[in-house]
Amino acid sequence: MDTGKLTHIDDAGKAQMVNVSAKPPMHRKAVAQGDFVASPQTLDRLMAGDLPKGEALAVARIAGIQAAKRTDELIPLCHSLPLDVVTVDFTRHAADTVRVTASASLTAKTGVEMEALVAVSAACLTLYDMTKAIDKQLKIQNVELVEKTKTPV
Repeated sequence: MDTGKLTHIDDAGKAQMVNVSAKPPMHRKAVAQGDFVASPQTLDRLMAGDLPKGEALAVARIAGIQAAKRTDELIPLCHSLPLDVVTVDFTRHAADTVRVTASASLTAKTGVEMEALVAVSAACLTLYDMTKAIDKQLKIQNVELVEKTKTPV
């Protein structure tokens, strides 16, 4: 039930970390996605692993996983979470677009949406960094949460 009260704001209007101690542990999963947009020629090289800076997809996958594991250091009020698994995948969505999809799951008292979103963002930023030398029209767009589930343990 949405009471309209912001959980990260206390009664005096100050930012606070949400107290999740009374919540039961649940199996939680979140999936996020975002689009990395570049010229078709750049994406051909990206998908073939033929870039001046090396095999960008592998580097971006690791960057996304690492970022998800450190979300609490990047987003001030996020809880430190014992992630069970983080995956980062890349699909050629269009001639000029690679869709980046990240999934994060765990069993805990709070969700993993931010971890999935941070994984997508870091992977997209890594692709940007590794292709910027050959393409000046790069874009990162449509980063969004596409799935959130929780089930009792």
